[in-house]
Amino acid sequence: MIRFLLVSFVVITAFLFVVSPDVAAQDRAELQVKMESLRDQLQKKETIFLAPSAEDLAAYSEFLKRPDTGMARLMPREKYRTSLLIREGGAYYSFTKLTNEYTNGSDIGLEQGTLRVGFAGADFGFLTALGDVPVESVTEEHPGVRLLSAFSPPSAEPDAREQQRRSGSGFEAEGFNYRGFLPASVNTTYALRSVCYDTSDVLVVFRVTRLDTDGSLILAWKLLRKFPVPKLAR
Repeated sequence: MIRFLLVSFVVITAFLFVVSPDVAAQDRAELQVKMESLRDQLQKKETIFLAPSAEDLAAYSEFLKRPDTGMARLMPREKYRTSLLIREGGAYYSFTKLTNEYTNGSDIGLEQGTLRVGFAGADFGFLTALGDVPVESVTEEHPGVRLLSAFSPPSAEPDAREQQRRSGSGFEAEGFNYRGFLPASVNTTYALRSVCYDTSDVLVVFRVTRLDTDGSLILAWKLLRKFPVPKLAR
């Protein structure tokens, strides 16, 4: 008798915990809706998290009234690339698409305290440090910017690859060092030429205004010129 009751109890318990396919499908559908809702909420919070602070924007309020200017935050890639939803953790920025999302056309990146340019395919770029000068005062006539402004990107892939190598090794001209990566320094203004084939070619000047407590950098930037979209001969 006891054995019969035990067997009956096991059978009834198992039955109670069996979920029909229809119920399981419904639960998964509801769960998917909840996950999408949570993802939307996280993305909205990430947008706020990646934005410069109100204090940063206030400090450059007059500068930001000018055309082709903006502010951006670069997250340290080694710290955030796997902890945020945005691709590569907000460590990149595009001055044409105005996004931290890593994509075709990303112009600047931050990793291990180093600013970098040129990330995919035959894309390349050059950075140079102009020193502690106001970003709003820099024009294409600045001695450190003239060379970047006059540069014409090659259309043949072997020549583009040669410029990539040149970017990696760096070179000096008119007292300025040009390279594809430079140490990030607060209160320093940089000039950047970023060549992204089939996407964009820009000349930008930016100033690292602040290093935040999480290792992110705040940039105040000005687009000096947007060149025709570069193409590689096929």
